[in-house]
Formats: sequence, structure tokens, C-alpha cells
Amino acid sequence: MIIKKPAIFIYTFRPDPGVLKEICAGMEEEGVFYEIAEQTDTTLDALAWNAANDSMLGCGIGICEQEIALQIKGLKLGHNVEYYCCPSAQDSRRLGANGARAVKKQALR
Repeated sequence: MIIKKPAIFIYTFRPDPGVLKEICAGMEEEGVFYEIAEQTDTTLDALAWNAANDSMLGCGIGICEQEIALQIKGLKLGHNVEYYCCPSAQDSRRLGANGARAVKKQALR
């Protein structure tokens, strides 16, 4: 039997390594697990929406090259909680932390 831990899913398509690293660091700071999976979908909204709906925590992050988005299960496709195009390291870390904080029901940064 395979048991998976609750985690925020990060679905990516050719992600920028620096952006991905900072997003993960933001979630680690908040103490929430995450899983990264490379996808064939090339639209940011679909990546984020699918990640949120596949995660048992109901929170997902999509990364498509230089764009990132945070999505919560129950929101419509394209209605992201947070979105950045060409994010700075601070923006990326904040998005990761906000995903973790949303799961923990805390105020976003």
C-alpha cells in the first residue's frame, strides 16, 4: 500500500530553476510539504488549476517558464490567488509562503 503525505502540488512546464528554488524555500519556511511534477500542459492557468484540484490540501502552484501562479481548489480556471510574470526572488518566495499559509489558514504576506 502506498500512502502519500498531504502536500501542495507544484506542476511545471520548463520552469526557471531559480524561481522554482525560491518557491520551494518559501514553503519550507512555513513547514508545509510539497511535490513537484513536470507536466506536458503549456498553459499556466491549467497547470495551477490542475495542481490545486489534484492536491489533497486543495492548493497548487503552476510554473510555466517565467510565469507563476497560486491557485486554490474551488476557484474557477484562470482566477488565481496570486500571479507573477518574470518574478523576482522575493516574489517567488512570497508565492510559495502564501501557498503554505493558505493551507494553514493564516493571513497571506
